[in-house]
Amino acid sequence: MRICIIQSCYVPWKGFFDLIGQCDEYVVYDSAQYVKRHWHNRNRIKTANGVEWLTIPVVTKGRFEQPIDQVGIEKPWADKHWRALELAYKRAPFFEQLAPTVRGWYERADKQARLTDVNAIFLHGIAELLGLNTRMVRDTAYPAQGAKTERLLGIARAAGADRYLSGPSARDYFDESMFKAVGVTPEWMSYERYPEYPQLHGAFEHAVTALDVLFNTGLEAPRYLNRSG
Repeated sequence: MRICIIQSCYVPWKGFFDLIGQCDEYVVYDSAQYVKRHWHNRNRIKTANGVEWLTIPVVTKGRFEQPIDQVGIEKPWADKHWRALELAYKRAPFFEQLAPTVRGWYERADKQARLTDVNAIFLHGIAELLGLNTRMVRDTAYPAQGAKTERLLGIARAAGADRYLSGPSARDYFDESMFKAVGVTPEWMSYERYPEYPQLHGAFEHAVTALDVLFNTGLEAPRYLNRSG
């Protein structure tokens, strides 16, 4: 049983969904500390003026060590983000087809008070459009102690996993020997060699929200999550 344990992100890029799609279970690790200028509350879209950020305004003043699942929304934002997407992708081949669904997510997200609940709406919605069958649970389902590697290992063992798939950035702090000692094999994700697809607004850009591949390729989107080579 392969597991991944990752903090939630706002409208994540295709690599995020590729990673969780290769696992039997994805644990949403939102008891982890919120980090400013990370992907938790923002992502990028392609526009006629270049790549731009969509950022959810969140409350951080005086809350430097708050976990992601306690981060609150500071002010209304959803309508502004939807209008930015509409302007950027209205000429995309599948925008008209998908717009009612995605707009519905934004209408639901607009009613949420916490970032983690906003992210959950887009996580489940995009995963469904991409045809992913991965089980998704919050980390609160698996009580675990410690920090960093120790806590991740506790969650993996509680879930009954024997393989743990991680993004490459975790190598900086991850202790593989702790996992191997108890029979859980660490595996590392690669984000190289994704195929390009027809994309609006100039030179191709991989590092944008997965909404980009959906608006541009529709039901063909899952094939562009498969790395070639």
